Amino acid sequence: MALINRISRLFTADVHAVLDRIEEPDALLKHAVREMEEELARQEQHLRALEHEHGVLGERQSKSQALIAELGEQLDVCFAHGNDELARKVIKRRLETERLERHVREQRAALDQDITAKRAALDERREQLDVMRQKAELLAVTPFGGDWPKAELGVSDAEVEIAWLRERQKRQPS
Repeated sequence: MALINRISRLFTADVHAVLDRIEEPDALLKHAVREMEEELARQEQHLRALEHEHGVLGERQSKSQALIAELGEQLDVCFAHGNDELARKVIKRRLETERLERHVREQRAALDQDITAKRAALDERREQLDVMRQKAELLAVTPFGGDWPKAELGVSDAEVEIAWLRERQKRQPS
C-alpha cells in the first residue's frame, strides 16, 4: 500500500510539473492582476458606501441636535405658561430624541473606526497591486524560454534605507 501511495505522489508531481510548463506564466500573472483590480474596485465601492452612510448619520445627528434645542425652547414656553402636562410630553420627546442622538453618535463613531481600518487595508492592497503590476511589466520583457533568473526582484527595507542615506549624504553641504 505504501508503495502505491509513493508511486501516485511521483506521478502527481510529474503531472503538476508538466502543467506548470504548459501554462503561460505571463497570462496567469495578468489574470491575477485583473482579479486584484476587480477586488480593489469592489472594496473602493464598499468604502464609498460606508462614507456615504457616515454622511447620512452626520446629517441625522445634526437634525437631532437641532430638534433637542427646539424642544428646549418649547419647554421654556410651557413652563412660562404653567402648562405642566404639555411640558411632560415635550420632556418625553426630548429624552427620546437625546437617546436617538446618542445612538446615532455611537453608530457614527463605530463607522469612523471601520472606515479608517478599511482605508488602511485598501492602501495596503493598492501597494500589493502596484507590486504585482511591476512584476508583470518585468515578466513582459523577460524571455520565457530557458531558466528564470535567480535574482530576487524585490527590494528590501534595508536596501531602501541604505540608498536613502547615500542620497541624503550626497545632498548635504560639506
